[in-house]
Amino acid sequence: MDTRLKLRDGAHRLGRAALMLALLLGGAVASTAQDLAARRIVFFGDSLTAGYGLPDPDTQSYPARIQGKIDAGHLPWLVVNAGLSGETSAGGLRRIDWVLNQRPDVFFLELGANDGLRGTSPEVTKKNLQAIIDHVRAKYPGTEIVLAGMRMPSNMGADYADSFRAIFQDLAKENKALLVPFLLDGVAKNPELNQADGIHPNPAGAAIVADGVWKVVGPLLAEAH
Repeated sequence: MDTRLKLRDGAHRLGRAALMLALLLGGAVASTAQDLAARRIVFFGDSLTAGYGLPDPDTQSYPARIQGKIDAGHLPWLVVNAGLSGETSAGGLRRIDWVLNQRPDVFFLELGANDGLRGTSPEVTKKNLQAIIDHVRAKYPGTEIVLAGMRMPSNMGADYADSFRAIFQDLAKENKALLVPFLLDGVAKNPELNQADGIHPNPAGAAIVADGVWKVVGPLLAEAH
């Protein structure tokens, strides 16, 4: 199973090098590396976060483009891409404790789309996403949570589409979390911005996704600077 965590360049080169060495050796990240590293925003999601189908996910996925914006603004933040293609909310719940070893200062939760495509009950998806948030808050009470909203097409039924959309709005309100209302806003259903499957953004689409995410997380990262 591919559980790659992609570390992009940060503002503090020594901390970045120590982190990468620890990961390459397969060991736990040393506390000294934690102290030296930039603050971290972890993107926890599915293929949309992983950059599925992009020629170079390390530079073209929306989390990678967020790192580019961070670097351009000279902000001391490191992006950790914890996206896994095919991930569901249940799968995310199973691996959340391992991902939390990355000690996120900001946790960006992008899961649920695969649940919707499988017709999973919105109540089940919401319960799993809430459990993930609870795990984050229990281990790191000061971590900021940001939710990525998703939508289902109306051909799955208006009631289902409405209930699914409400998951993210409700979770954001109930957990006092920030919300990107619709991750694929301006990209969904546009063939010029998506790959041949009509689901995953192409490089141009991923750039637009990153712009939408930055509108929410950019001020947060700048404020915490």
